Amino acid sequence: MASIQKKGDIMKIILSRKGFDSNIGKTTSPIFENGDMISFPIPEKETEGVSKEEFSMLQYNGIDLSELLNQLGYGRDKNQVCHIDPDLVKDRRVQVVDGWNAIFGQCDSAAMYLNNQSVNIGDIFLFFGNFHHVTEYDKGLYKKTRKRGDFYKDNDIQVIWGYLQVGEIIPKEKQQNYKWHPHSMDYYVNNKTNTMYKANEKLSFNPNKDGYGIFKFSEHRVLTERGYSKANWKKDQVYLESNICGNRHNSSKKPENTIYYQGQWQELVLKESKECEDWAKKIIEE
Repeated sequence: MASIQKKGDIMKIILSRKGFDSNIGKTTSPIFENGDMISFPIPEKETEGVSKEEFSMLQYNGIDLSELLNQLGYGRDKNQVCHIDPDLVKDRRVQVVDGWNAIFGQCDSAAMYLNNQSVNIGDIFLFFGNFHHVTEYDKGLYKKTRKRGDFYKDNDIQVIWGYLQVGEIIPKEKQQNYKWHPHSMDYYVNNKTNTMYKANEKLSFNPNKDGYGIFKFSEHRVLTERGYSKANWKKDQVYLESNICGNRHNSSKKPENTIYYQGQWQELVLKESKECEDWAKKIIEE
């Protein structure tokens, strides 16, 4: 594969909110005692031409996700259709897909925002979402757990759980070739804004590491400030409001202590800088 970055270029870093939240799914994704994190894919309406994959077709350590969701309080139909995007784990499906590639899809205003910020080959998505620690109280049975002391309000946190470095923006005429991915379905392909980002095979700055993947839990990947609710982030120069591309407002009640971005946005494109790139590399590699 040819180099995906010209010498001297600085990568764009995009913080992308994905998985269950208080509106969609209405519960948090789990952090297991061994540090594994699963971002639950959001439920999807069974619209003609949209993915028919169900939670029961996905698994973690031999447990199908519909069962895990029920244990953690979701309580919806076992055959609920879901939107597996970003698709970063080859063996998340019970039936592994031949020729699988890691892909992230976007459309409508979110895709237009990314396009307007010239997100391109070599740029990196860091995916974050709402999580809660869980404990295994019996074999294969899990429940949410609470941590005491200097932790987080309600014990819910926003944490970076995965990444994808763009290796290709799939041309419109080839989008239907990736049938396992929801954004290859007619419902999305027929939307002129539909965009599919295919992961690079290896990271451009570390050829020993895949160009996509999910993380183990680590404190340095937590965005939430201790003692605050999940959407109040630690202050960091790289994602201050002044370093965000586009209209994303900081509406924290205590902006001197935390950063909070309001609205139903999905992505924050960070302004290009060496500091931002180094921060993202640390998130991925450490």
